[in-house]
Amino acid sequence: MEASCETKGRRGWYLERVLFAMAGTVSLAGGLLALLVSPWFALLPVLAGINQWLYVTVGACPASLVLSRVTSLRSAAETGR
Repeated sequence: MEASCETKGRRGWYLERVLFAMAGTVSLAGGLLALLVSPWFALLPVLAGINQWLYVTVGACPASLVLSRVTSLRSAAETGR
């Protein structure tokens, strides 16, 4: 049984995990740029949050649509995880 858990970890990331990592990166970068460059960069975390809520409520956001078409990433719900 442990072998199957190990192979699941080696398969790669699911779409939700990549989206979460992207939103965190955009939020951190936006906050840092807002402090160092211009307060207008504070809009980046806001947009990341809007995309997260879109994914939660609708089941898709612009980033998820692009990632699922460009890469082979699939949702954990689609794979039965």
